[in-house]
Amino acid sequence: MLALKSSSIPELDSWGTVTDLGSTILEGDAKAFGQFTHGAPDAPLSAGYFAVTRSMFRMVYPFTEHAVVLEGEVTLKNETTGVTVTYKAGDGWMIEKGTPVLWTVHTPRFVKHYMAAV
Repeated sequence: MLALKSSSIPELDSWGTVTDLGSTILEGDAKAFGQFTHGAPDAPLSAGYFAVTRSMFRMVYPFTEHAVVLEGEVTLKNETTGVTVTYKAGDGWMIEKGTPVLWTVHTPRFVKHYMAAV
């Protein structure tokens, strides 16, 4: 397993809350933070860091994403299939565009690095 350290995560910009990204907050404040490492929000291919505070929220993925957890713990439930998986540092996932996902962030801060394709 790849060892990842929180100290390797750069300072992240405030992105408001996950509602500003098209999600519905069910619990907590879901403050979002991020930084692009490739592309931009409207680019067909982008990559970057994404962080969110402890919360529960629902989102329909607006892109296909591969992500690797750098810090914290989250449970993702695919609301179409019912499959629920908990991820922690070093774990990764792939989610297809259009998938409805229920996020439960268990730790004060969750950080992932992702690559997204529209």
